[in-house]
Amino acid sequence: MKRMYLIFSHKMTDLQVLDAKKSFGIKEFVYLNEELQKVWSSVPPDMADIKEYLESIVKFLQESLKGGDVALVQGDFGATCYIAKIVKELGGVAVYATTKRDVVEIKVGDKIEKKSVFEHVMFRNYF
Repeated sequence: MKRMYLIFSHKMTDLQVLDAKKSFGIKEFVYLNEELQKVWSSVPPDMADIKEYLESIVKFLQESLKGGDVALVQGDFGATCYIAKIVKELGGVAVYATTKRDVVEIKVGDKIEKKSVFEHVMFRNYF
């Protein structure tokens, strides 16, 4: 059964779920547990080398990711590059979501507010 590991700080949209199932044949979505999610969502900005900090996520992937599984990896730029590399070394496919942004202008009294609306387009493989 092909799985998608969700290594990012959001919940998937319905459109993303449908795309993952269609594009990759995903049957199961694996979110990080609460502890690992805190690690991923709180990468320290003042830490020069984050490999040790991310070791719990690497260990989780080493123990559970199977060849051919897909990992959606998005977040802190350095952490994302490192974890995408690990996923590929383990035989998985590392991807990120692309989006289309529409700007909507809303009149609120005498002011105009701009609101950005993002919509999933596709998943793209890391090289």
